Amino acid sequence: MSDFPRWKYALVAIVLVLGIVYALPNVFLPVPAVQVTGNHDAVVDEALKQKVLAALAQHQIVPGNISVTQDATKGDQLIAGFANADVQKTALDAIKLAVGDNYTVAVNLESTVPRWLRAIGATSMPLGLDLQGGVHFLMEVDQNGMIDKQETRYADDIRSLLREKNIRYDSVARNGTRGQGVTVVLRSDADRTAAANAIAVEFPDIAVKDGAATADRFVMTAAIKPDKLRDMSLNTIRQNLTTLRNRINVLGVSEPIIQQQGENRIVVELAGVQDTAEAKKLIGATATLEYRAEGGTDAQAAEAARSGTVPPNARLFYERGSRRPILLNKQVIVTGDQLVNATSTFDQQSGSPAVSVELNAAGAKKMLDFTSGNVGKRMGVVYVETTYDVQTVDGKEVRTPKVTEEVINYATINGVFSKNFQTTGLRSPKEASELSQLLRGGSLAAPVYIVEERVIGPSLGQDNIQKGLRAVLIGLALVLLAAAIYYKLFGLVADVALFFNLVILVAVMSGIGVTLTMPGIAGIVLTLGMAIDANVLICERVREELRNGSTPLASIRAGYEKAWATILDANVTHLIAALALTTMGSGPIKGFGVTLLIGILTSMFTSVTVTHAITAAIHGHRKLKTLSV
Repeated sequence: MSDFPRWKYALVAIVLVLGIVYALPNVFLPVPAVQVTGNHDAVVDEALKQKVLAALAQHQIVPGNISVTQDATKGDQLIAGFANADVQKTALDAIKLAVGDNYTVAVNLESTVPRWLRAIGATSMPLGLDLQGGVHFLMEVDQNGMIDKQETRYADDIRSLLREKNIRYDSVARNGTRGQGVTVVLRSDADRTAAANAIAVEFPDIAVKDGAATADRFVMTAAIKPDKLRDMSLNTIRQNLTTLRNRINVLGVSEPIIQQQGENRIVVELAGVQDTAEAKKLIGATATLEYRAEGGTDAQAAEAARSGTVPPNARLFYERGSRRPILLNKQVIVTGDQLVNATSTFDQQSGSPAVSVELNAAGAKKMLDFTSGNVGKRMGVVYVETTYDVQTVDGKEVRTPKVTEEVINYATINGVFSKNFQTTGLRSPKEASELSQLLRGGSLAAPVYIVEERVIGPSLGQDNIQKGLRAVLIGLALVLLAAAIYYKLFGLVADVALFFNLVILVAVMSGIGVTLTMPGIAGIVLTLGMAIDANVLICERVREELRNGSTPLASIRAGYEKAWATILDANVTHLIAALALTTMGSGPIKGFGVTLLIGILTSMFTSVTVTHAITAAIHGHRKLKTLSV
């Protein structure tokens, strides 16, 4: 009689059924599609769908599935699937012409996984750049932008320090030449000495130098020390790498490659993203918020806009949409750098889109100090975005930064707050979602601009998939054939277990969202070759027991018991190697390591438990004289 317990039969059955179900979505390959999203307030609805269908019919293009999906945070989308990449490209041009500039039209891949599988969380494995296609960017960090940002920040900090120490001054402003620091004009020599001492204590990274003096003007220059400036330049790329990773993680791009190249360049590769315009917006955006105090009355703002004369401690801004002039204080209370979390939401009173903001400790203290003494006054929220105008001069590209600053919210402070509050004034839920994602990802330490961009089409990926699939099938077939010939019935049992090993491996990788790349396919092929090793050990042990005179059932029992220790030892060493590749590797090496790690674990289950269950089911209730092994 078999000593294989019934609960193990049940376990094997459950695992195999779940493996089949969760591996099944990978049979349904995605189809080429065109995605349409609205810019700002453009509506994506059934009317747009009919316009797209009419445009496709005019060009004699037959779409597959075409649908409108509604999402309050990501925005509404229209997705139309097509038979192949050639039809997709023709449809892209036709749809762009039909919908106009108010919509973003991009190629994409549409999932064909049945709805009932998606309802239980069964999805296909995301594919890497080498299989699915995507975008490749080479980005250069604008170090001059970093210097501008730091000097502006130090100017604000010095101005605050002088006020805090009650040191009299006339002005604090950056020099006209970048990198030359901040010029401070004080009212007496004693004030200049006190300011120099205070700056030296509070800001040790700043070097102070006396300038020319007159009867009522005592000038001092405060510049960032050269060694500190070098450190900032080195850290800028590292900070930008972290920020880009955070942004892309927030936006859900699977297995991105983000790495430094040279002294001031960054390589970004995003699998599955076919729209370069959307990808540029995703990784290069420098949008952030600035919270500033009221800098003047509405009448003063209107006069400043008319005459061009702005009060000394104020700056003139314009409100988004209405273009109403608003005077805000030069000093920034809190910036986007001090945000630790931001989520899109809706204002409870007005129902308008909003961003719920959480500040870090330093930002919360500044906001608390400010609101405590300014209840009843107004505060403005400035939306700041940097873009680049590219012009060709003498055959070379010249990039000029263009900063857009708009007041999106200007309201009275009704109570004291610090760490958590809401920012309203956004135009749509989609804009609120995009802004919250950028704020969560963090501000770039310095602006970046793209010097090279390349789209890797899904046709190359499809070729790689076919070659990888062929390699897996050939490798699997050869292993199955060798096992069946050499070990007969036990070899066929091992073949069944090996097939289910592949199924469970794919199911686990799909379930936890492992991105499949070409190195991952290599890991699958290697796993299939290694998985049969355990069955070789078991079969040889069974043969040895039979030669020693044991009965067939006793030989099966002893074969599994005595082979288990050796199988465990061998796989533990493989696991250590796979774990090292997974934790210490990156890119293709990590993809190979993850696949190998999961494959070792699944092969231990199928090679031992599944084969034992099948063998027990075949031989456990019969009297045997010999075994086919």
